[in-house]
Amino acid sequence: MGHPAIAVERWEGLECASQLDIVLPMYKEVWAEPPYCEGPRETAEFVDRFAQEVFLPRARLVVARVEGRPVGYAFGYPLPPDTGWWKAMDEEMPPEFAAENGRRTLAVVELAVRAGSRRRGIAARLHEQLRDGLGVERVTLAVRAEKEAAPAHAAYASWGYRRIGHWRPADDKPESRIMLLTLPPTGTDGEAG
Repeated sequence: MGHPAIAVERWEGLECASQLDIVLPMYKEVWAEPPYCEGPRETAEFVDRFAQEVFLPRARLVVARVEGRPVGYAFGYPLPPDTGWWKAMDEEMPPEFAAENGRRTLAVVELAVRAGSRRRGIAARLHEQLRDGLGVERVTLAVRAEKEAAPAHAAYASWGYRRIGHWRPADDKPESRIMLLTLPPTGTDGEAG
């Protein structure tokens, strides 16, 4: 017998803020797992960050549901011209690589699926819906380096991501690997840039 159907909903910009009550329980559940082991402080930081990031141009939230129950979400936005994303890396990126215009690179800042719904293609579907129609050239994300994150690394590699560097957001925070997916130039990904 097959799995129940997956329904996907998408919100843009400030519409995303109204979905925090759907996203927050998933955030708390998924990010409490190893290697993240996040608690109340990190949850509060997420809520503050999310409240600011929904104001970024073309911010987008995607939620997957199975039988009406939210099982995963993805959130991101195209990097603005004044982004600090590439500057935060330990490796120095050439200026032409790091140049952003608000349409070049989609940053996936959240991608999570509840444990009972993993390995069903939900993360891949969320990832696809997050970038659909944005017309970006590439997609970037950060993933933790610990062995518990190996399934995420394997998924990203199977989607075509490659590791380009790493960063540590603060001295008391763990290291993350920065991954990059270069999209085909012809644009099966949506609108032309």
